[in-house]
Amino acid sequence: MRDAPGSDSDPARRTRLPADVWVLVAAAFAVALGYGLVAPVLPQFATSFNVSVTAASVVVSAFAFFRLVFAPAGGLLVDRLGERRVYMTGLLIVAVSTLATGLAQSYVQLLIFRGLGGLGSTMFTISAMALLTRLAPPGARGRIMGLYATAFLIGNIGGPVLGGLLAEFGMRVPFFVYAASLLVATGVVAVFLRGGRRRSAEDPTPEQMPLPVREALTDARYRAALISSFVNGWASFGVRVAIVPLFAAANFDAGPGIAGTALASFAVGTASVISIAGWLSDRYGRRPLVIAGLVISGGSTAVMGWCDTVPLLVAASVIAGIGAGILNPSQQASVADVIGSDRAGGKVLATFQMASDSGAILGPIVVGLVVDALGYTIGFAVSGALLLAAVIPWLFARGAPRAPATAVTGE
Repeated sequence: MRDAPGSDSDPARRTRLPADVWVLVAAAFAVALGYGLVAPVLPQFATSFNVSVTAASVVVSAFAFFRLVFAPAGGLLVDRLGERRVYMTGLLIVAVSTLATGLAQSYVQLLIFRGLGGLGSTMFTISAMALLTRLAPPGARGRIMGLYATAFLIGNIGGPVLGGLLAEFGMRVPFFVYAASLLVATGVVAVFLRGGRRRSAEDPTPEQMPLPVREALTDARYRAALISSFVNGWASFGVRVAIVPLFAAANFDAGPGIAGTALASFAVGTASVISIAGWLSDRYGRRPLVIAGLVISGGSTAVMGWCDTVPLLVAASVIAGIGAGILNPSQQASVADVIGSDRAGGKVLATFQMASDSGAILGPIVVGLVVDALGYTIGFAVSGALLLAAVIPWLFARGAPRAPATAVTGE
């Protein structure tokens, strides 16, 4: 009989997580807390310059656009320079960009400053994922991805609510606090992150040669992950951040407060399941969890436009968050399975990120146009349909080995 997870005899409890994992977890919390501060006020800050819903949505897309175009270079930098250096540089770039965004005096300045932050964002995102991929034993990848994402989402739970409150003192204040939180994260990484480096890229062993994207694309798991990453970026990072606050402001009183509550509700739903979802994906495989997450996210997103009361909007946001929480650690661990622990995967991870950022760019723009023409109900329905359609490639992504039962724990 298999030992019950979490029992004293469970082998998963006899190994500690690498110390660098906890450093990345702490830094993720600081980054997410700051990002959550600006999320509910950014679209409304943009509309304060007398622009349309579509133009306000473009501000959100600009950040993802710069992440997208710089992702290939970011992956190369990670492979060449090492994760720690790239991570810290990326955090500092976003800190400066965020401060400038808070000081913007026109829509054009807001668009440029916010967009430039995407350069730094892609640097620290890819470097963190590359380090986690290499640190995590095969049987613990889902759990470690879940732990990292949980820390990020705990920050997102408090961030939007706090951001909505800070907006009462002026819409620029959350940007200044976000910049400060990024400096805190940089300090944590500078002091505590020490390990996890590969040999110099100038003299790699054959096993350490970077995994080419074309080779990764021969694996059905990676192809399916690119598609689900795209639609998840569209719905979770694009439409949720850009359209949901505008939907809340248009249909309910209390402005940024309701928007912040809706975004925080999504984060609560995700945080409530993401750790157990990562553990389940280690025990029973990635594919069932990814499919379940897409179905739950798709269904809840499709009906969000019909929510005509605050409780309904909150409930739909929580359920959509649960779907995202089930999906994310499993698809990320699947990509890590494709890369393995011994090979450089910066470019493969960059491509995976580019898929998400492409969705985050197109989602707000396309759905913004749909909303302007046909209303919020149709806009959310389109997003839900895309999430459900992403199930199809995962149905054929068979053959992925189930991870070993033995894993590491955070004791």
